[in-house]
Amino acid sequence: MNVDFYERIWMWIATGIVLLFMAFVGVSTFAQGIRPPSHVETIDPAKVFQDPRFSRIATPTELPDGTIEVQVAAIMFAFVPNEIRVPPGRRIRFRMTSADVTHGFMIAGSNANTMIVPGYISQFTTVFEQPGDYLLVCHEFCGNGHHAMHGRVIVDPGAVVAKAAAAPHQGAH
Repeated sequence: MNVDFYERIWMWIATGIVLLFMAFVGVSTFAQGIRPPSHVETIDPAKVFQDPRFSRIATPTELPDGTIEVQVAAIMFAFVPNEIRVPPGRRIRFRMTSADVTHGFMIAGSNANTMIVPGYISQFTTVFEQPGDYLLVCHEFCGNGHHAMHGRVIVDPGAVVAKAAAAPHQGAH
């Protein structure tokens, strides 16, 4: 057997691997319905603090379904608000956006972890079962002051939560 024979075998193997990967991507895309998010909620980064969807940024609010909504804006190099107080054992929905650059949002010791991209509203829901003081950090490099961008989530049974006056946010903007 000559070298040309082995070269052809490796080329067929490499081609087969590429086709196999493409088949996996095709199956996950079409058969399983895995797609990029659609109807993403957008926001003008220059008007975050004037947007009515972020009018309760300083106060966690109880929605009609019992979920506590916390609105957060990320700016270089801080989270607004910097300290968030929520009760334990309740569903907490975080709604976040950035007024300038891409930031990260991670609450140490929990499953809370997302990116905050200017022009978009990120949202997730979590539950803090145990009272405590949780560190909130930016895990996406956002500039020279990135290392100082942190806050606190205080899970406190005595946390004061406002009642929502209107219906929660619906759909994309």
